[in-house]
Amino acid sequence: MSADPTLAVRPPAPPIEGRGNRLPVIDGARAAALVAMASYHTLWDLGYLRLTAENYAVTPGGHLAAAMIAGSFLVLVGVGLVLMNGRGIRPRPTLLRLARVGGAALLVTLGTWITFPDAYVFFGILHCIAVSSVLGLAFLFLPVPITALAAALVFATPHVVHAAFLDAPVLFFLGLGSVMPRTNDYVPLFPWFGVVLGGIVLGRIGLPRLARSRLGAWSPRSSLARAATFAGRHSLVVYMIHQPLLLAALTGLVTVTGANPRAGLRAFRADYATICTRTGGEPPLCRIAARCTSDALLREDLFREDGRPFSPPERLRAQALSQGCYATLENAAHAPR
Repeated sequence: MSADPTLAVRPPAPPIEGRGNRLPVIDGARAAALVAMASYHTLWDLGYLRLTAENYAVTPGGHLAAAMIAGSFLVLVGVGLVLMNGRGIRPRPTLLRLARVGGAALLVTLGTWITFPDAYVFFGILHCIAVSSVLGLAFLFLPVPITALAAALVFATPHVVHAAFLDAPVLFFLGLGSVMPRTNDYVPLFPWFGVVLGGIVLGRIGLPRLARSRLGAWSPRSSLARAATFAGRHSLVVYMIHQPLLLAALTGLVTVTGANPRAGLRAFRADYATICTRTGGEPPLCRIAARCTSDALLREDLFREDGRPFSPPERLRAQALSQGCYATLENAAHAPR
């Protein structure tokens, strides 16, 4: 009796998470993203607590790193949707996962509203994952080129759609306004849902091949590999607990070591130069005077980046140092040669 000839050419369906057919390598990828995320948050916490000279997490390089880390999580969200629902949408696991992610997103909003009321997280990475996980279901069974086209359109939309009503705070979650909201984590649907769609495309094309490959057959052997895949399987829990633990540990550290004495120095110099220029100073001299003044304040232990008030004598001394720096530079610049 001959075998069904179609079995020789039909690719197997991608493995389904939650039914004993996981791909440990995907859990390992999630673990790598978690390590990158925790490293970035450590950098942010060090700057926030003034343990470093500046908050390197908010520099251009830091913003780029944050975008790459968020993108890696969202690609894995798309891949995970294919893993979970690649053979048909499974309502109960999908709803349970949505409840967990959505509940965690609400906890993040509540927690940051209490701790950072001026910059609380109203639509961060978890909020984007929750909404994208629902929207992405509609693309799981469409032809792959259509999903790829939809991803490209989502990426392009912020660059071509402009309307005043999109600046309304209630629509900030879309990411299509010209106003950048003040928040500690902002991952709007446009363009980030496009990354999830890209993950769906990657999962649809790559998972069947991965499942048949040596990499797909990888199984963690060492304690480190098993710990990594365990963390990857429970990435939401790791996400929720790591930042409070980091902040608690580093807050304890700063109470012992004190803040970095040069914390906030670059911001002080930038603000000084801006104010000096606005009040009639010459920009090149203002920039040099900013450095001169900050160095003088540091020498006399009068640099107050942490908001501690000056005593009246300290205030007079700080003003004299500032005025002396600019006057010396101005006299040197206009002296006859």
